[in-house]
Amino acid sequence: MKKETCDAAGEFGMCPFVTAQQLISGKWAILILHVLADGPKRFNRIQREIDVTQATLTTHLKRLEEYGLVKRTVFPEIPPRVEYELTQIGSEFRPVLDQVETWGNKYIAYLKQQRASDLSTPAAATAR
Repeated sequence: MKKETCDAAGEFGMCPFVTAQQLISGKWAILILHVLADGPKRFNRIQREIDVTQATLTTHLKRLEEYGLVKRTVFPEIPPRVEYELTQIGSEFRPVLDQVETWGNKYIAYLKQQRASDLSTPAAATAR
């Protein structure tokens, strides 16, 4: 879809960029998808891995479930056990997560290079 069409449409389900942006919006969505990419996990494990509050994680998991990216399974046990995992369409986001990680690592290296460069300039040496 042409950029102009996406800009004009600006609607979920019409433009791939608008749609993807809405699906992964929020501070925690990508991290939750990343944690679940390794397989099913229980709520407390997800919470420990990304260090998020219970209320925030609950909200995001419900939203990702509504979008069809995450599946919630309740096991008929006492006490009840609940696991979350990526759905088929959610699993198809894994290559995107891999690319985000690759780009993120490149950007981190860029930042380190910029900081090192800033420290080696004469102005930075005078400021020390």
